[in-house]
Amino acid sequence: MTRKVRTRIAPSPTGFLHLGTARTALYSWAYARHFGGEFVLRIEDTDVARSTQESVDQIMASMKWLGLDFDEGPIYQMQRLGRYSEVIDQMLAAGTAYRCYCTPQELDEMREAQRAHGEKTHYDGRWRPEPGKVLPAPPEGVAPVVRFRNPPDGAVTWDDLVKGPITISNREIDDLIIVRPDGVPTYNFCVVVDDWDMTITHVFRGDEHVNNTPWQINIFNALGAPLPLFGHVPVILGDDGQKLSKRRGAVSVTAYEENGYLPQAMLNYLSRLGWSHGDEELFSREQFVQWFDGQHLSKSPAQWDVAKLNWVNAHYIKQATDAELSVLVAAQLQRRGIEADAQGALVGICALFKDRCATTVELANWAAMYFADVQATAEDLAAHVTDAVKPALITLGDKLANVEWGKPGISAAIKETLTAHQLRMPQLAHAVRVLVTGRTQTPSVDAVLELFTAGVVLARLRSA
Repeated sequence: MTRKVRTRIAPSPTGFLHLGTARTALYSWAYARHFGGEFVLRIEDTDVARSTQESVDQIMASMKWLGLDFDEGPIYQMQRLGRYSEVIDQMLAAGTAYRCYCTPQELDEMREAQRAHGEKTHYDGRWRPEPGKVLPAPPEGVAPVVRFRNPPDGAVTWDDLVKGPITISNREIDDLIIVRPDGVPTYNFCVVVDDWDMTITHVFRGDEHVNNTPWQINIFNALGAPLPLFGHVPVILGDDGQKLSKRRGAVSVTAYEENGYLPQAMLNYLSRLGWSHGDEELFSREQFVQWFDGQHLSKSPAQWDVAKLNWVNAHYIKQATDAELSVLVAAQLQRRGIEADAQGALVGICALFKDRCATTVELANWAAMYFADVQATAEDLAAHVTDAVKPALITLGDKLANVEWGKPGISAAIKETLTAHQLRMPQLAHAVRVLVTGRTQTPSVDAVLELFTAGVVLARLRSA
C-alpha cells in the first residue's frame, strides 16, 4: 500500500448508531490515525423512505461523544445522484450494465420455477445482452431497472484483513440491480463509486457485508478503479447469544451516555470487542491509536458483557476528577428535575461516593439525597428508629445544633451521644442513616453528614 491511508464510516440514517457500527467506526478512525491518514464520514441515505434527519443528528452526536473526529464529511449520497447517473451512463455505454424490464410478477414466477426444480433462486439473465442473442422489445409502461453485468465465470478472491483469503465463485452471484425503477441507485453500486471517488484505501465493516464484497469488487474492476483493502469484523452477540442489531436488543450509543457511561470507558470497552493488545484491558485513547495497526483482530464473534463494561466504566469514574464528575452528575440530576450546582457541594459528594459507583447514574442516586427529600421504607424505620434509639436522636440533634459544622464536630457529637445513652455505634448510626439519607448503608456517617447543610440534617433527625 503506497497510497495515503483513507478510511471511512458510512452509516445509514434509518435509526440510531448502534454498537456494531460504532465499533467499526472506532477501528476505521484508529487505523487512519495510527498511519497518519484521513477518516471520512459518509451518510448512506439512498433509502429515502426510512432515512431521517433525527437519525443523522443522533449519528453525529454519537461520533462526537466518542471523540471520533473526521477529516471529511458528512458526505450525503443523495447529494451525489448526478455523479451516480454519470457512471451508470458510462457503464451502459461500455456494456458492463444493461436495462432489465422484468416486472415484479415475472421475477416471482422465475423464482418459483427455480424452487420447484430445486435450484438456487437467481436472476436468469433474460434481459442480459449476449452476442447473437435477440432481446424482445421493451414493454410499454414498465420502468426498467439497471443491472450490473457480472462476469459469468471465474471467481472473486481477496485477502481479507481479518478473515484471510476468501474466494467466491462468480456463478454464486447474479446480475445485481444497481439502479431501481425510480432511478435511485442501490447500496452496492453507490458504495463502490463513493469509495473510488473518495480514494478510500481500507474498508473495515461488519462481516454481514462479506457476501456483498464480490459484487463490489467486480464493479470496481469494471470501472477500472483501484480496490481498497477489506476487513470484515465479526458481529457482536448479546446476552442471549444472538447478534445485537437495531431490531434485536441493541440500544443507541447516546443511550449509554444517558445511562451514565463515560466516553473513554466506552471507547476502551468497544475496542476490546474483537481486538487485543496482549493482556492489556485498560488503556487510553492515545495508547489505542498507537497500538491499532489492523493486526490482532479476532475472527470470532464478541460477547457483549454488561458486567465487564461496568467494571471498565468504574475504573474511569475513579480516574476522573471530582470536578469533571460533578458536571456529569448535575446533568443526571437535572434529568430528574433536581437542580444542583456543579461547582458547589456536588464536587465533594462525587469525591465521597465515586469509589462505590460504576456509572454516573449510580453516583447521581447517591447525590440526590442531598438535593431532594428522602423517604425511608417503613421496614427500615421500624427496624432501626426504635424507641430505644429515639432519645439519643434528640440528644444528637441538640449537640449538632451547637457544633462547628464539619466532620470533627459531627464525630465528637456522635461519640458524646453514644456515651450518654450507652449505645453502640451501629444502633445510632443506622438510625441516623435511615432518617437523613433514606438508606441503611453509606460511607462513614460523619463524612456523609458533613456534606449536608446542618439545617437539613437537624430537620430530618427531628422527623423521628
